Amino acid sequence: MKTALVELISKISSGCMDENDITKIADEAAQAYADPDAFLAANPDINYDDTFPISLGEWVVIGSLPETVLFQADTYMDLFEQIVASFGPGVAFNIKPKQLAKTEDLTALNRIQIQMGSMNKDNGGYVLMNLSQPLDDEIQLVLVYGNDVPRVLELCGEVGIHAEPSLEALKVAVHV
Repeated sequence: MKTALVELISKISSGCMDENDITKIADEAAQAYADPDAFLAANPDINYDDTFPISLGEWVVIGSLPETVLFQADTYMDLFEQIVASFGPGVAFNIKPKQLAKTEDLTALNRIQIQMGSMNKDNGGYVLMNLSQPLDDEIQLVLVYGNDVPRVLELCGEVGIHAEPSLEALKVAVHV
C-alpha cells in the first residue's frame, strides 16, 4: 500500500512536493488505511469520524496535499485563479480567470483543459483530474501529466481513491 501511495502522490504532485513530504504522507495514509482505530488513537487531534464519505486513509492523503497540488473551488473561474497562482508570475497563460466568469461550466472547463494541455508538452501536457469526493467545495481536482493519466487511474484503483479526467466526467454529467 505505501509503495502505491508514494507513486500516486508523486504523480499527482507533478514535481511540486519533495520526496520527504511525499513519503511522510504515504506512511501516515498507509497506517490509516491499515488500522483506522489505532491511527485515530495515536493522532487524537485528527478531525475525522465515520460520517465522512471517504475512508480515513483517503482523507489523510487528500487532507495532506498542499494547495499547489489539490485545487478546490466552487467555480471554474476561482479554480483557474488557483491554478495560475500555483505556477507563479513567470508562467504566461493564454486565458485569464475573468474570461471564465460568465461561461457555462463545460465551456469553462474545456478552455482550462485546452490551456493546461498545451503546457509541458514533453510530459503530454497537463490533464485536470477529479480526485476523491469533494467535501467542502463543488470542484476538487489535481493536475496530472498527460503521460501519467493511465498509471494514476490504476494507482487510484489500487488504493481506493476515486479519480477521473475532469472534462470527460463533466461531459457525461451534462449529457445525462
